[in-house]
Amino acid sequence: VQVVESGGGLVQPGGSLRLSCATSGFSFSSKFMSWYRQAPGKDREWVSRISSDGGVANYADSVKGRFTASKDNAKKTMYLQMNSLMPADTAVYYCYTEVNGRTYWGQGTQVTVSS
Repeated sequence: VQVVESGGGLVQPGGSLRLSCATSGFSFSSKFMSWYRQAPGKDREWVSRISSDGGVANYADSVKGRFTASKDNAKKTMYLQMNSLMPADTAVYYCYTEVNGRTYWGQGTQVTVSS
């Protein structure tokens, strides 16, 4: 099982980024997937969860209305479209899933929101 995030970078407040989470080694279309983030000096926090078919997504209150998760089962890839970014969104973003009772995290991708 592999999960690999990409797409992070430096963006100004109010800007947008799209993160990707490419996966392999498991039945992606049958699994929910989640995004988490960890800001410097803070605990890792949940951001979003998307259902196996991509039809239902839930969001933390802090990102609701600004972030949109999606899932392309043909490409085995999950995305996080982030709009109206704020300095408080600065963090390392991770994708997460569970396969056969084990949890899997990517290495993370850094998002920095700063002017």
